[in-house]
Amino acid sequence: MTVVIRKIIMDVLKPREISLVNLSVDMSTALCKAGGVDEAEIIVREVDVMTETIKLTLMGPNIRYDEVTRVLKEQGMAIRGIDEITVARVRKSGM
Repeated sequence: MTVVIRKIIMDVLKPREISLVNLSVDMSTALCKAGGVDEAEIIVREVDVMTETIKLTLMGPNIRYDEVTRVLKEQGMAIRGIDEITVARVRKSGM
């Protein structure tokens, strides 16, 4: 039996100079390739002079948290916290 992450909702801090459109295309593409993500939803929660706090919802069959954090760091973002996580048990075939 294996447990996988299916959905994760995070508060993420991003630089203001990264536009939401560019972020959604670049980051979502990288996450879908590396992190087991099928869908990403981005909502701006708070705007400051230098940063924006976004609510990032990721959904997929097997989200790899270590890859997600790597991609976010490469994009210049920092995870402030995890608000929600959904996991599922996956049984190996033949059992």
